[in-house]
Amino acid sequence: MPHPDIPAAVAALRAGRLALLPTETVYGLAADAADPQAVAAIFAAKGRPRFNPLIAHVADVAAARRIAVLDDRAERLAEAFWPGPLTLVLPLREPRAVCDLARAGLDTVAVRVPAHPLMQQVLTAFGGAVAAPSANRSGRPSPTTLADAVAETGAFAAAALDGGACAVGVESTVVGLLDGSALWLRPGGLERGRIEALTGPLLEAGADAKRTPGRLAAHYAPDAPVRINAAGPGPGEAFLSFGAGPETAPGHFSLSETGDVREAAQRLFSLLRAADRLAPAAIAVAPVPMEGLGEAINDRLARAAGKVG
Repeated sequence: MPHPDIPAAVAALRAGRLALLPTETVYGLAADAADPQAVAAIFAAKGRPRFNPLIAHVADVAAARRIAVLDDRAERLAEAFWPGPLTLVLPLREPRAVCDLARAGLDTVAVRVPAHPLMQQVLTAFGGAVAAPSANRSGRPSPTTLADAVAETGAFAAAALDGGACAVGVESTVVGLLDGSALWLRPGGLERGRIEALTGPLLEAGADAKRTPGRLAAHYAPDAPVRINAAGPGPGEAFLSFGAGPETAPGHFSLSETGDVREAAQRLFSLLRAADRLAPAAIAVAPVPMEGLGEAINDRLARAAGKVG
């Protein structure tokens, strides 16, 4: 049975308004990707730099083919991982489907087929591409519950869908397939090794990093300073542990008591927010291994700590 709030979300998108929508990665602040005024409203709500492109979310691979050029490699990745937490940056096919502002003026488009059933229903009913960056204010931790999304940008949304806590908890992995090259643009909810099994070794982005969202040097940051690779908390600090057993004191939060990087990814942003609400002197975070989704976790933490760029 369709969710009762889906018609309101679709109506908002068709009217050029914004909607808070769940995906399996994080909650998105969504608009019609073809409508430059609606996309401009996303940038205004987030305070997001306009040089940063947005991801176009579509219902299925057929819809992706209408807006982008999928070569054999893209088709293999789409068959293996869509719907799911993988974004492909591809040559643009149909400029009218994703406006220039959403693409940051580039001749490429970032496209994804999300797996969340409510987002799938919205995309199918809407029929076009939906730009839906994370529903936080720019630079803040991404929201993984509707409550956190509402607290960040709810004042700008005409509709909202509650899809529960996000299953993945970090944004999608982004891979560029351009001019014969396969580029690693952003670590995220799909591990590098699973992609490279189909593409071969991925090249680092270099100058093409401009083609992907979520790569600002200072990003995903709570109000409190973040201190990474910490052995423990200092005076007045909150602490996010990893693999060190249960939480033992106020201000101690466990990313995963068992050292599970998937659990840590799912809990990362919500625990950064929980720690930040205590107004600590800083948030210390224990080391997380680089294996699997640990690459995405460490990328987000380094940006939260301002250690990139």
